Amino acid sequence: MRWVTIDAMNPHDPTRPACAEGPAWGWQPGFAALGPAFFTALQPTPVPTPHWVAVSHDAARSLGLPPGWLDTDEALQALSGSQVLPGSQPMATVYSGHQFGVWAGQLGDGRAILLGETAQNLEIQLKGAGRTPYSRGGDGRAVLRSSIREFLCSEAMHALGIPTTRALAVTGSPLPVQRETRETAAVVTRFAPSFIRFGHFEHFAARDMLPELRALTDYVIDRYYPACRSAANPPAALLQVVSERTAEMLAHWQAVGFCHGVMNTDNMSILGLTIDYGPFQFLDTFDPGHICNHSDAQGRYAFNRQPQVAYWNLFCLAQALMPLIEQEEPALAALATYKTAYAQAFLARMRDKLGLAHRQDDAQRSDGDGSLVEQLLGLLAANRVDYTVFWLRLTEAVASGDFTPVRDLFLDREGWDDWLGSYSARLVQADGAHAAELMRRSNPRFVLRNHLGELAIRAASQGDFSVLHQLQQVLERPYDAHPENAQWSGFAPEWASSIAISCSS
Repeated sequence: MRWVTIDAMNPHDPTRPACAEGPAWGWQPGFAALGPAFFTALQPTPVPTPHWVAVSHDAARSLGLPPGWLDTDEALQALSGSQVLPGSQPMATVYSGHQFGVWAGQLGDGRAILLGETAQNLEIQLKGAGRTPYSRGGDGRAVLRSSIREFLCSEAMHALGIPTTRALAVTGSPLPVQRETRETAAVVTRFAPSFIRFGHFEHFAARDMLPELRALTDYVIDRYYPACRSAANPPAALLQVVSERTAEMLAHWQAVGFCHGVMNTDNMSILGLTIDYGPFQFLDTFDPGHICNHSDAQGRYAFNRQPQVAYWNLFCLAQALMPLIEQEEPALAALATYKTAYAQAFLARMRDKLGLAHRQDDAQRSDGDGSLVEQLLGLLAANRVDYTVFWLRLTEAVASGDFTPVRDLFLDREGWDDWLGSYSARLVQADGAHAAELMRRSNPRFVLRNHLGELAIRAASQGDFSVLHQLQQVLERPYDAHPENAQWSGFAPEWASSIAISCSS
């Protein structure tokens, strides 16, 4: 591995790996403009005999890539880290963070290499392209299993309308990588407007590097939140808008039944994006206390704790920004917006799932929408109802008027009947056809359940990518019927409960 300074990354350097002419990337200075205190320039480490695993053509269009470029050997070599895209300035960024609630000190991009920012103002990263100075003894590689999971979930979340980083492609290689078992290497190409994390701010605050902290804060405000510049206290205004965006993201997660699994502060996006898909899971049975990450022995990141953990992480961000905010009152006021924003956003998501276009607040009536949702979630948990199947059957019941298939999901029939009576009274106030249509747009038929990802991974490990590609197509249109794959919208098989996912996933 050869570390180099940013000035040495000359695209005309004869020692730089050659790359055939490709898309007009229009590379921008972007994060590199912050200076060498924020990153280490380096080159990806090539893998032997790379091959395509999967690509997202929708993501390619977002990047403005010319049609057919992903079919070229140039693209394959570049997106596997074997060649460097012309004009790019690969680097690994430094950050710190709290992991499982404990200060972990310096971390950084241990297996992600930022290629740069494109003319579309999107940062492109290669995940799994080799060691960096921040790998902390690791090999800097990703394996096929985890890469497939991140690729599928990134694009699935995007299709669900949930704020997320995107995934352009996965490439594979026979290069052996040791995790719990011996696996093969893979590289995910992912992109986002920015990969800046809460941990970037924590890093410079913890080291009392005030000029760098100020430079980073100014960069984020000017690039992504310019309205904060005119506020009386711009860093506090930044904290508030990040709190609100994070609340919106968490509301989406909880409504769809998504468990992130490792909500460390270094895995929290300053733009409120879902980032770093590791031990994630979509709920099968609705279990508020479900722990999807087998590395999470204390259950810190259990499903029902995610909203509070997000607030805790925002508090860490506030502490990092305090040298710039200076006074406690505006910081606390900015943080306070999170709880209100989350409650409002979550209830809005749940109203949509129930087909209730018109709100009925609990302050107006004792049987308001908040109480209706709370009672329903209690019933789902007590009866261990499959979360996705319930919403599908409820959607169909509202459209047809037959609620028997929904009732069959509950052992507590009396409890269900009582709730249905309250819900039916709310439906009377709505247009039935409009309610059903709203529910169809709000309740996905297909989510990336663990067992579906496992089916794709098992086939891919044998060189068969057809299941992966078919699943990708379904998840890109999660609200459509896809009758040829209707079984993927049903209950999880019994063997799904034996799938173990951990931080190495």
